[in-house]
Amino acid sequence: MNSSTIEKPRWAGEDWLSKILNVLIATKPIYNLMKLQARKVLIKTAEKNGIAWLNNLTPQEQETIKAIKPSLKEELTYPDYYQQPFHAYEEGNLCWQAAFEAEPATYSMALRVWPQEDLSWQEAQTRLRSSFHKILDQQGPQSVNNILDIGCSVGISTRELHDFYAQRQDTSVQTIGLDLSPHMLSVAKFRDAQHNIHRWMHAPAENTGLEANTFDLITLQFVIHELPQAATQQIFQEQLRLLKSGGCLAIVDNNPQSKVIQNLPPALFTLMKSTEPWTDEYYTLDVEALLEKIGFSKISTQESDPRHRTILAFKQ
Repeated sequence: MNSSTIEKPRWAGEDWLSKILNVLIATKPIYNLMKLQARKVLIKTAEKNGIAWLNNLTPQEQETIKAIKPSLKEELTYPDYYQQPFHAYEEGNLCWQAAFEAEPATYSMALRVWPQEDLSWQEAQTRLRSSFHKILDQQGPQSVNNILDIGCSVGISTRELHDFYAQRQDTSVQTIGLDLSPHMLSVAKFRDAQHNIHRWMHAPAENTGLEANTFDLITLQFVIHELPQAATQQIFQEQLRLLKSGGCLAIVDNNPQSKVIQNLPPALFTLMKSTEPWTDEYYTLDVEALLEKIGFSKISTQESDPRHRTILAFKQ
């Protein structure tokens, strides 16, 4: 893939179609309609494929999770970009509804990667994660003892990544899951019943407070399409500080050059833009060029599935 050429969907950036969509989405009645419709699409996908949505967590489990939140302790000032309506939630990720629905939403999205195949949600989720892990196995660092999963949400990506490396090598693996939402992290801690994850950390990715030169591997899994470019740059700079020499930053996210994404039906790309406010900034960002500017080396990009790309970058 040629990183010097940015190919993007026509509905993102400064294209006329993108500008028209942005004007429409900025209109409150249309935005509210799009937000409701986006939620319906995910719920319909879930219900059609046997994913529990409303009954994903029992009332007792929800109360147990809510009791975990005070134990996270860190009091943060949240950046402005994180306090905007997001994913059809007025409070973004800073609310219990978003946290309680994150798991079924994640499983539903995996199914949408291969809409023409008769996959169970479990098969789709396994394929989605394993495609990323396979690239890490073949091209990532050979010895991985300390892992940081940034933007870990409710911990699905963190647990899968930890298990992959724990089973792959004889040496022990210590993994940290970091996120800005204490609600999401509360679900992550609840789901980590065996306490396999070393720490669930409530902190900003731009300034983690972690020790420099600590990690063999840092991952950003389906995160940077949710960020403005300025935040992405700050996070990359922090990751370079945190990695050991020879350590790897691994990013998996939407692929602007994916024909599936470029040719999404109008209804779907309109829904996407209406619930993800930083879409234009992501699809017009040359991620590889930014990584190189910050100081990463051996940068490579490849398609990991029909909708997503994996980018690996190393610290010298």
